[in-house]
Amino acid sequence: MQRIEESELIINSRGAIYHLDLRPDELAHKIFLVGDPGRVPVVSKYFDRIEIKQQHREFISHTGYIGSERFSVISTGIGTDNIDIVMNELDALVNIDFTTRSIKPKLTRLQIIRLGTSGSLQKEIPVDSFVVSTHGLGIDNLLNFYRMEPGGAELEILQAFTTHTQLHQQFANPAIASASGFLLKYFTEGFHSGITITCPGFYGPQGRILRLGLKHPDLIERLSSFNFGPYRISNFEMETSAIYGLGSMLGHQCLSLNVIVANRISKTFSTNSFLAVEHLIEKSLQVVRSIPY
Repeated sequence: MQRIEESELIINSRGAIYHLDLRPDELAHKIFLVGDPGRVPVVSKYFDRIEIKQQHREFISHTGYIGSERFSVISTGIGTDNIDIVMNELDALVNIDFTTRSIKPKLTRLQIIRLGTSGSLQKEIPVDSFVVSTHGLGIDNLLNFYRMEPGGAELEILQAFTTHTQLHQQFANPAIASASGFLLKYFTEGFHSGITITCPGFYGPQGRILRLGLKHPDLIERLSSFNFGPYRISNFEMETSAIYGLGSMLGHQCLSLNVIVANRISKTFSTNSFLAVEHLIEKSLQVVRSIPY
């Protein structure tokens, strides 16, 4: 039984994992991830009761019940670097024994659903609509630090994407991971679907021009024109590929749901993104309560 050293797994004085400041007993096995810390109470207000509230830096966690079912909602902040922290620490909370600092012989599978905001890359996916990500395709390079090899359809999509976009290793080494097929089947009605591109930034990496010129000014056109069989790129944001990739490698069921707040093709932006996010939360909670664990 290999012991994980103190420098690798950081546990604070109250027995909680460092960044999330959660103890294993304070985490539910059905988890909502939101980027904005202010969105945590917007989700948890639908809980019948909240038993735990924790906050450390941008990571705010509420755990409580809807009926007899226990849920956690946790803010991640923005970007795949934060997702790297959150996904590894969520897994550690259920699959590492904090007393012996060793991996448990019997592993626990979490259900993790992201409720986020995103930009559409298709004209017919308008602002305020919902998108469920069939795949997360990262051009941010995080997943390249892990032993993850796509296979089958994933590899074919990735090869076609690289050929079409001509994104080479000097710019990015794209990586792809799939949604949980089990969770995906529950989110069809009222949702657009497609591949979500995960970017390493909000401005240049998403083709926005303010005062700086871009190395690839035609990036949006390259992304929006990609298709491979039934697959097309529906949207882009900054978290999904990391959730899918890390979640898959760790054995968890993950799904990313997004409100479209900007349509980058029609150049429009939501006039009330807060209300649109609220509608996504309401709809998602209704669906999730019907999903068995």
